[in-house]
Amino acid sequence: MAAGAMGKAYDATWGRLFASVYDRGLKASEEHGLGEIRRALLAEARGRVVEIGAGTGVNLDLYGRIEDLTLVEPDPHMGAKLRRRLSEQGAGAAPARLLAAPAEAIPTPDDTFDTAVATLVLCTVPDPVAAITELARVLKPGGRLLFIEHVRSDDPDRARWQDRLEKPWRFLADGCYCNRDTESSLRASAFTVDSVDHGTFPKSLPIVRPLISGTAVLAT
Repeated sequence: MAAGAMGKAYDATWGRLFASVYDRGLKASEEHGLGEIRRALLAEARGRVVEIGAGTGVNLDLYGRIEDLTLVEPDPHMGAKLRRRLSEQGAGAAPARLLAAPAEAIPTPDDTFDTAVATLVLCTVPDPVAAITELARVLKPGGRLLFIEHVRSDDPDRARWQDRLEKPWRFLADGCYCNRDTESSLRASAFTVDSVDHGTFPKSLPIVRPLISGTAVLAT
C-alpha cells in the first residue's frame, strides 16, 4: 500500500475511533457544568437555526422554540451518529436536516438563518476565520451567534504550555487546537460580541480548560 493510502486509512480508522468515544469522553464535563452552560445558551436560539460542527448531536435535545434546524457536519463518522440521533427524535422536535459540509463552505444562500450555533467547534475547523465569515454570510442582518469554545489562556505560563502541546494534542484530539484565540477572531469579524463569560471547561485537562461562552450579533 502506498504511503498516501496508508495515511488515509489511518486517518479513517482514527476518525471512526474518535467518534465512537466522543460522547463518553465528554460525559464527566457535561455532568459537572458543561451541559448546563449548553442548555442556558441554546435556550436563546430562535427562528431558523444553523449549527456548525454538530458532531454526534449533543445539542439536539436542548433547542426550544425554533422553526427548523440545519446541522452542518463534515466528518462521516460523527455524521453517522448524528443521523441515528435524528432518527430517534420525537414528533415534537423542530424539522432538521443534516448537511455533510465544512463550516467554511455552508451550502445555503445568503441571509438564510436567524441564529447560528458553534459549540466546541472553532477549535477544530481548519480555518476558523473563514468559518466565522461564512456564518456572517448565511445569517440574516441582526442574526445572533451563540458560542461555547475552549480558548487560548490569558495566563502567559499556561498559554506557553498550550503552544508547546498544540501539535500532540491536535493529533490525539482529531484536529483540535488547544491554543486558538477565538474571542479575538470573533471581535475582529463582522459580528459584535454582545456578551461573553470567561469560565472553565469542567473535568478537562489544563490546556483546554479556559472556556468562553456568549453571544454575538451580526451588524444590520
